[in-house]
Amino acid sequence: MLNRKIQQTLNEYFNSNRDKVLIIDGARQVGKSYIIRHEGRANFPNFIEVNMIDDRDGARVFADVKGTEDFYVRLSAVAGRRLGTKDNTLVFLDEIQAYPSLLTLLKFLCDEGRFTYVASGSLLGVTMHKTLSIPGGRIQVEHMYPLDFEEFLWANGIGKEVIDSMRKRFKNKESSNDGLHRRMLELFKTYLLVGGLPQAVNTYLDSQNIYRVRKIHEEIFSLYKEDASQYSMQEKLQIRRIYDMIPSYMENRKKRLHFNDVEEKRGKAARDYEDDIEYLISAGVALEVRAIANPTFPLVSSAKKNLLKLYLNDVGLLTYVLFRNNVTAIKDDQLSINLGSVYETVVATELMAHGHTLFYYDNKQKGEVDFLIDDYDNLTVLPIEVKSGKDYSIHRALDRFIANQDYRVQSALVLSNEGESRTENATTYLPIYFIMFL
Repeated sequence: MLNRKIQQTLNEYFNSNRDKVLIIDGARQVGKSYIIRHEGRANFPNFIEVNMIDDRDGARVFADVKGTEDFYVRLSAVAGRRLGTKDNTLVFLDEIQAYPSLLTLLKFLCDEGRFTYVASGSLLGVTMHKTLSIPGGRIQVEHMYPLDFEEFLWANGIGKEVIDSMRKRFKNKESSNDGLHRRMLELFKTYLLVGGLPQAVNTYLDSQNIYRVRKIHEEIFSLYKEDASQYSMQEKLQIRRIYDMIPSYMENRKKRLHFNDVEEKRGKAARDYEDDIEYLISAGVALEVRAIANPTFPLVSSAKKNLLKLYLNDVGLLTYVLFRNNVTAIKDDQLSINLGSVYETVVATELMAHGHTLFYYDNKQKGEVDFLIDDYDNLTVLPIEVKSGKDYSIHRALDRFIANQDYRVQSALVLSNEGESRTENATTYLPIYFIMFL
């Protein structure tokens, strides 16, 4: 079994007074149902699971529920004698977005407190965006992502002592020894190929066969596009087109979406595809990074919605699209291959999984910096530059950013394949895999 950080969240909820309904949100295939099922059965004698998509497409037992009493009657038809009390009965409502009205009902189920509830949704962000009556104050939404790099290390047998030792080095800005650096960099490159989708990780652990891993990536990449089938034909085609465009735009110097390319029509802008982009972000299959020209803390106050980068939610999907079964581009650091988009994607997914909202710096006169995140300790911003090549110490735009007194930058990070950790002026150079501790 793959150990996940969300397990701690689940167990803290189970051991609390449970005065809210916990909802685990995230893209399909990130492992939500499996981990809820595992922890739920370990904590409750009575575990009842209802997949609402299966119900909608089959018996429709929970369609058009008219209130809590009606819900209990229908639940008893499924659960039988397993319904006990709040302390010994967990009701897991999987894929709850299939019946948006149930989201509203959660408040009343929670208030009555007959049972403990956990819900999950793979398109929950889309549903909540459209649902008028969300039970504020009665739900706790936690987002789940593919395995981050630390979870990938756990899966590959790297123990707590090793990771704690590296975390201490990160905090003290110390270099890893050469042997540890080589091992971590090798695992990091494997992570770039495999990614963090549980089915791909398990396939890799079982077989070490990249062809089998890529078959998983192919299926999930297609699945994410197929999920847009709930929309009209025009919207569906636009969503699929934008999703297909993400890897190619990652290879461009600016990496921004060009809206004229979606339908190959001139004069198009972000507002023309606002709903399509919102779908990809809310469904969790794309990560949004918004532009900032003149950063102020907090960053959200100065973001530009019309200058947008989108990253795939999993680096393994990106390397599948770019390289298919060829592993040498990643493993052998071929000079002819630019891995900038791959390294930026893995940093984006790590930062997002760790709770950061993502921005980037884009100034016509001063250049571009890959990522900006809020620096809450110093009430300013932290710029991050990601380097995949040997020229990691060359970063003119970052230097100009730091030098601007108006930005009040206290420190900056440069992440690369180099093992040495060092600080020059305000810039700290760290191994790329240390992103797992930020």
